Amino acid sequence: MFHVILFQPEIPPNTGNIIRLCANTGCQLHLVKPLGFTLEDKQLIRAGLDYHEFAALKVYDSLVECLENLPHPNPYGTTGETTSHLTRLSKNDNQVIGYSHSTKPASGQVAGYLPEGEGANVSLRELFATRRVFALTTKGSQAFHQVRYQAGDAFLFGPESRGLPAEVLNRFGDGQHVRLPMLPGSRSLNLSNTVAVTVFEAWRQCGFDAAQINS
Repeated sequence: MFHVILFQPEIPPNTGNIIRLCANTGCQLHLVKPLGFTLEDKQLIRAGLDYHEFAALKVYDSLVECLENLPHPNPYGTTGETTSHLTRLSKNDNQVIGYSHSTKPASGQVAGYLPEGEGANVSLRELFATRRVFALTTKGSQAFHQVRYQAGDAFLFGPESRGLPAEVLNRFGDGQHVRLPMLPGSRSLNLSNTVAVTVFEAWRQCGFDAAQINS
């Protein structure tokens, strides 16, 4: 199973389309508040048709809470061992796509992204370092298809009007910033289209194996 994370989504039809996509691909959908709509919004329901009951959907008060609920692929990630989780594709030797686990503490917390009462020792940087999460951004250091994905990977998307904030992007390693190719001078793609391209490329790399995506 892949994990689709929408950070503070704003437009209900986009999320409705993504609900339908997740229902048809077996992805888990995560929504991080604040949302620009309610889950009862008519436009969201209309875009999702009758797929809402078939989609696995969770809502979180903060990004930290969401990341804490993702699978932990490396149980030793916080013990000082360094393990690269990404594999360079053969035709992309000029790309730096590995990232490592590290116990180095973050330089500071991200205001507004920690749940209320969260201990000061929790940081987005540590959570990103111990989970396979990729941030989709037009500022990505590598094209999306140049990374080898595996079942259980998570893809983080920002709000439609502004994308992921720098405070979040700065907590990722270089190998976790990815972008979809566009023509020069293009600004951005529609959120639901971006999610669709992302999910199907990752699933294609897994051979469209239903058993693998649902593992």
